Amino acid sequence: MHMVCLDLEGVLVPEIWINFAEKTGIEELRLTTREVPDYDVLMKGRLAILKDRGLTLSDIQGVIGTLSPLEGALEFLNTLRQKTQVVILSDTFTEFAKPLMEKLGWPSIFCNSLVVDDADMIVGYTLRQQDGKRKAVQALQGIGFTVFAAGDSYNDLTMIKTADSGALFRAPDKIRKEEPQLPHAVTYADFGSIIDKFLENQH
Repeated sequence: MHMVCLDLEGVLVPEIWINFAEKTGIEELRLTTREVPDYDVLMKGRLAILKDRGLTLSDIQGVIGTLSPLEGALEFLNTLRQKTQVVILSDTFTEFAKPLMEKLGWPSIFCNSLVVDDADMIVGYTLRQQDGKRKAVQALQGIGFTVFAAGDSYNDLTMIKTADSGALFRAPDKIRKEEPQLPHAVTYADFGSIIDKFLENQH
């Protein structure tokens, strides 16, 4: 049995925080795990900005509601799900992901959750577990799956390297140069070809 594990933002849907930064004009919110390897540092910085500006969960959800999957992403995912099992491993939050999952046809997703106060302010977050993407891959391997993993950011590297096979998708040049051994795709056609080769090797 095999399983394909995909990152969400930058692979199937736009980066939520970048779009929120463009809507609010707050440049600091453009930073993602493509630039900041330490997720805890990144999120604490984001929450401090939200608190300082008085921005609520509803403000962010309003922007998320306007987003659509990346061009070609839904077709790619639907085709892939006809061939094999797929799970999305993301460091986003349930409160952000739900409208995007609906637009992607409700694939399975493992992600995190936010802590929100009575004023709709995001005051913290709860990780499902530390390094959850890598541990999810290990758990799937532990119950007999051969795993392919792919993503575009620093926080995807541990799951890609732990998986039986993996690739980068539209990763920034900095990560590609640091990880030259990893296959890299920029189109869904090329991405699908890399995954197809993995699936063929499992038979």
